Amino acid sequence: MKTDSVEYTTFSGWVDPPGNVQSPLSEDVTCEVAVIGGGLAGMSTALRLAERDRDVVLLEAEFCGHGSASRSAGQVAGAPGGDIQLLSMLYPRRFPGIVRFAENSAHFLERLIERLDIDCDYEATGNVCAAVSRGQMGRVRRVTKLLRKAGADVELGTSAELGIPRGFLGGMRESVGGMMNPGKFSLGIRRAVLTSGARVFERTHVTEVTPNGDHVVIRTPGGEVRAKKVVLATNAFGGELAIAPKRLSVPIWVSEVETEPIDPARLAALRWTSRSGVVTQHNIMENYRLTSRNTIVFGVRRLQRGKNYPLPPRKPDEAVVADLARAFETRFPALADVAAARTWGGWVAITPSWLPVAGQTRDGVYYSVACNGHGLAQAPYVGSLIADLIVDGEQHEDLKTLWAKKPTFPRPLMMSAAGLRTIWTVDRFNDLFNGSRRNARRGSAPVN
Repeated sequence: MKTDSVEYTTFSGWVDPPGNVQSPLSEDVTCEVAVIGGGLAGMSTALRLAERDRDVVLLEAEFCGHGSASRSAGQVAGAPGGDIQLLSMLYPRRFPGIVRFAENSAHFLERLIERLDIDCDYEATGNVCAAVSRGQMGRVRRVTKLLRKAGADVELGTSAELGIPRGFLGGMRESVGGMMNPGKFSLGIRRAVLTSGARVFERTHVTEVTPNGDHVVIRTPGGEVRAKKVVLATNAFGGELAIAPKRLSVPIWVSEVETEPIDPARLAALRWTSRSGVVTQHNIMENYRLTSRNTIVFGVRRLQRGKNYPLPPRKPDEAVVADLARAFETRFPALADVAAARTWGGWVAITPSWLPVAGQTRDGVYYSVACNGHGLAQAPYVGSLIADLIVDGEQHEDLKTLWAKKPTFPRPLMMSAAGLRTIWTVDRFNDLFNGSRRNARRGSAPVN
């Protein structure tokens, strides 16, 4: 795959930034609820509160939809993120509830797209957890068994049965979820928020959040917000605020690449008839998906940890793009001559437990991290559930599953820069070993 003419962007490859960025906060204001962060979680929280006639202010440092959701691969997952086998072992009682929450999130997203009439190229194709080796296929079978036991709607099959490219041995399809243009979706939610009763201030960086009696003071360079309640929806950027729980999440940079447009006949030859998104069963997955513009978007494979707050704006590294290009050639050898057209990336939040989390600080400030790579569906759902909790005073069953009794979290394992490099190295060693075994079997085959 050629990468010499790749366009590197500091935003997303899906859409252009909005042309109507809202004015920053320039005076002191009061409100019932203030939401900090204009990603999918924050926008959905503010939208739901406005729909329920609450006085809400939304503060965003850049523009709403600027963060990781609009930069993702656009694969709407119907199953939990992280290592399913490990999650099932560590959280046996909570695991069925987490599975239910993941599927309900995808259904909620589909209803939201329909209700708000958002044109985001959504296709209810599901996603396939695919195997590239016999070892990974064994893992897929074990994961399928665990998810079925927890009540998930999943299907096990070969690549032909699942309608995915034959470069994959087979896998497990999550029947819930699908594909979308995440940039269009994020900007569609943004339009809904701007036309709601919420007061939205973009280009407004929050510097401090301080509880003060029966209200909370939020300080920004242009003014203060005095709110009765506050919701932190800051995702990977939560560590920038002192009031956020320590070690709530780890900021991880994830890269995506898009090919140039590919001739439809060549795409048809892949026999990707289901159009399902594909994620491999490596320790750090690879993702692949078709788009409505006859391209393939692919990414992840190598994760990079943020070192210090505030997190800097950045673009993907050339070495990471080259590594992703090598993976693409391996999975799609017939398309090895296709060039990479553009690349982008974003900061995602990984929790120490690999579970979505919601809760309150000791000062009564609400927070949530519902991502771990699956935020497209889960973040809007959690945001709406927190809004309903604020209005009704009662927790939905799915929110109870995520709720942290105390805002204290352990140190994350294997999330250091060295740990992530080690995981990547193990994945590449396994690829090399499995490739050598396949070549050996071919070499020993009898010749007719």
